[in-house]
Amino acid sequence: MTNVPQIFGSMVFNDKVMQERLPKTTYKGLKKTVENGEQLDISVANVVANAMKDWAVELGCTHYTHWFQPMTGVTAEKHDSFIQPGGDGVIMEFSGKELIKGEPDASSFPSGGIRATFEARGYTTWDPTSPAFVRDSTLYIPTAFCSYTGEVLDKKTPLLRSMEKLSQEAVKVLKLLGKDVKRVTTTVGPEQEYFLIDKEMYDKRPDLIYTGRTLFGAMAPKGQELEDHYFGSIKTRVAAYMRDLDEELWKLGVLAKTKHNEVAPSQHELAPIFSTSNIATDHNELTMELMKKVAERHGLVCLLHEKPFKGVNGSGKHNNWSISTDTGENLLDPGKAPEDNIQFQLFLAAIIKAVDEYQDLLRITVASAGNDHRLGANEAPPAIISMYLGDDLGALVESIINGTEYRSHAKLKMETGVDALPTFRKDNSDRNRTSPFAFTGNKFEFRALGSSLNIACPNYMLNTMVAEELSGFYEKLNGETDIYTAVKALVKETLTAHQRIIFNGDNYTDEWVEEAARRGLCNYKSLPDAMEHYIDKKNIDLFVKHGIVSEQEIHARYEIELEHYSKQLNIEALSMLEMAKRDITPAVITFINELAQTVSFKKQASPFMSCYAEESLLKSLSEELEAFVKKTDELEAAVKNAADYSGENLEHAKYFRNTVFALMEELRAVGDEMETEMPSKYWPYPSYGEILFGV
Repeated sequence: MTNVPQIFGSMVFNDKVMQERLPKTTYKGLKKTVENGEQLDISVANVVANAMKDWAVELGCTHYTHWFQPMTGVTAEKHDSFIQPGGDGVIMEFSGKELIKGEPDASSFPSGGIRATFEARGYTTWDPTSPAFVRDSTLYIPTAFCSYTGEVLDKKTPLLRSMEKLSQEAVKVLKLLGKDVKRVTTTVGPEQEYFLIDKEMYDKRPDLIYTGRTLFGAMAPKGQELEDHYFGSIKTRVAAYMRDLDEELWKLGVLAKTKHNEVAPSQHELAPIFSTSNIATDHNELTMELMKKVAERHGLVCLLHEKPFKGVNGSGKHNNWSISTDTGENLLDPGKAPEDNIQFQLFLAAIIKAVDEYQDLLRITVASAGNDHRLGANEAPPAIISMYLGDDLGALVESIINGTEYRSHAKLKMETGVDALPTFRKDNSDRNRTSPFAFTGNKFEFRALGSSLNIACPNYMLNTMVAEELSGFYEKLNGETDIYTAVKALVKETLTAHQRIIFNGDNYTDEWVEEAARRGLCNYKSLPDAMEHYIDKKNIDLFVKHGIVSEQEIHARYEIELEHYSKQLNIEALSMLEMAKRDITPAVITFINELAQTVSFKKQASPFMSCYAEESLLKSLSEELEAFVKKTDELEAAVKNAADYSGENLEHAKYFRNTVFALMEELRAVGDEMETEMPSKYWPYPSYGEILFGV
């Protein structure tokens, strides 16, 4: 059996390893950088680099890499060996300079116009707050990424800046409340959903290979309607995969905790224990990469697309976010008497105000071509951002707004009616699976993230929004002599002004859509609709004020996201055209020809022999094929016409969404209908039934 405590973190240059291998003065200097954000001395870096290299070489490493998160949506790495000329051969060396700085080609990554092709130089710089690790005989060093002129080109740097800013503002507020706190950290536990399918099936589906989702595919006779897959018994092959994945993650210090079957066939979930936001981000990127690599060992493919199969639930990622102090206090813990806990009320009010005022940013940060399929599809939260507080906390908020007395309800004892079963206390509120942003005890669960998303983006926006509100609270409270009375008044004022964002009901109903519109809440149904508001003045002012990203960097990110969206839909459309023209149309023609020959032979054999079945099917397929070819031509023309909008990214993206994507849906509908009428031996691709139930 695996000795988990022994292997956990065995491939990580963690605190235990540093204490063993670093001189005390070096260790203390590094810890000051990690814990207090102090500048790192080069002499400390040199000693750390040498110790890190020795440790990595002992684990079989010959190379190191600066591992970073550019705006591509995936991680990047360039591998360099430790070798240096020495005498007649080589020696293994690694300096502090090499640890601190790397030089990837910045012009080859998305920059939104910040870097021209001839301006190649960029820098990666070591993030000492996230430990290095060994993987595939290489030392991985987590880093940030910027251009030669200092512009931020990655997803991690804004996150690190936002964590610092939130800490600064929260500490100021806590000191007003009499708390001796030096640092506040945000923590995240991202639940990761994914699909596992057989590699042999995957290799026969060009749409999955090119785009990560099926562009054609009729529903199987059975989907998720029996609700028998959710939390069901895990199949042997999948269990073996999950076991291997857990072990690989544990070696890298990832706190993989929970695994189970999800709602759709072949869909599963992995959930970790929470970590600080930047480490959780690194770990989630590692998790997604390892999910794919470990799947290969088992003859499987891991799909992280938000909607790989039409007609069954897609995959999301639940972002469990909270705030804690360096003294170990969770600032989102209501305590036993939340009505008397003004600290909790103040931080809750800041978050409610932030989500209301910047609901557009939260929607923008989860917008993607893949996630557009999920949001509002009764399998994920809708595109309308709202907050769920639960009955108990919701009642507290109402009592504060209305000035009425409130006492929290004691946790009720659950009686099962079976003497042999133990009794237990139930929670004060239920969970709302339909809410995008739900309070779940001592944290908020942001449920709208897509499964492939880098969680740095929603978390840096969330951190910055809350930092802004805490900054405003501090300005209002600073200098007040009766801080308790001032806080109570500020909380009431804030909750009264922003109660529209709170909704404890069913987010899936048409009534809520109408009610949300009456409340003035945003309802952006696609990435182009949402992204249009990213560069609104209030959003630019927010990020610039707190030094998270500059106005130029905001515009760059705006252009990158729109361009990526258009490129993704263009690839999907081209893949669809290739499948339609090269495979589906010829396959249907072949079967129609054979069917026509059968009708002809039967009529020649006997004029009285019935050909009703063959002729009916022949007529139906012929008509569908004609419509399919016409739709193919329309889609092809639309893709060519998209070049007319290429100079303006927003209009380009809207064209792809409103015109190209709409035609893709029409083409698919005809293709899927033909699949249901064709013999399986003629259809060129594995069916949904074969893919979803083949593992």
